[in-house]
Amino acid sequence: MSSPPSSAPRKSIFITGAASGIGLETAQYFAKRGWFVGLFDVNEAGLASARNQIGPRSCIAGRLDVRDRQAWQTAVSAFMAVAGRMDVLFNNAGIGRGGWFDEVRPDDHDLLVDVNLKGVIYGVEAALPYLRTTAGARIINTSSASAIYGAPQMAVYSATKFAVRGLTEALDLELGPQGIRVTSLMPYFIDTPILGVGTMAKSNEAVVDRLRAAKVDVYPVSMIGPKVWEAAHTKAVHVTVGKAADRMQAMARFFPNALRRVIGRTVPKRAG
Repeated sequence: MSSPPSSAPRKSIFITGAASGIGLETAQYFAKRGWFVGLFDVNEAGLASARNQIGPRSCIAGRLDVRDRQAWQTAVSAFMAVAGRMDVLFNNAGIGRGGWFDEVRPDDHDLLVDVNLKGVIYGVEAALPYLRTTAGARIINTSSASAIYGAPQMAVYSATKFAVRGLTEALDLELGPQGIRVTSLMPYFIDTPILGVGTMAKSNEAVVDRLRAAKVDVYPVSMIGPKVWEAAHTKAVHVTVGKAADRMQAMARFFPNALRRVIGRTVPKRAG
């Protein structure tokens, strides 16, 4: 665990999955706006690189497996010892596994639930006492556009993101009277490592390549910083990322049957 010299408390954000992708982009965006940033991930090499990019006076970096309740307590305590306050908890860490439901390994189904859902629950448990002591505190949970309508060949991933959406809505109502808002980030496909090779069962093809070949929108990670900033300050409960996610949300509200047909046309024929 690395930390900068002590200084007067400034606004701070605790980020999981901070070594790459959405987490790293968010860390850089908030640090440039004067926030102190907590970088937490299982990827220690990536954390070291992120810390060097942001600078030791603006961040703390530490290993955190979000599936481990005790590790959460340790990480949050270390962060608070340096930051002195927690304005935003960004529950961002997540993994992707896909393929036909019965071809995905049961261990991978378990891992999706443990990281994408339990990791968010454990984060709220650990951070809540500190969020309560910070005026205007916020929890941001990374959900997905696949929480607008279930995503074929990503069934359990989609289920975890629906659960995160539901948890967000419930906690916003519970914690709002205590001065803590809870928001979800709902991105469409973002070009990050989660779309890399090995996330689809029985395939060595990178998901991002398969999506682009099918002419599915994949958005640059550079879109993320402003959207997380919006999620940290908006009155809305959900913040979508990408025009495709905006369209899905509008269709789910006004034309749900049409949305089902549109998504159904994206399902490939199953071999055999």
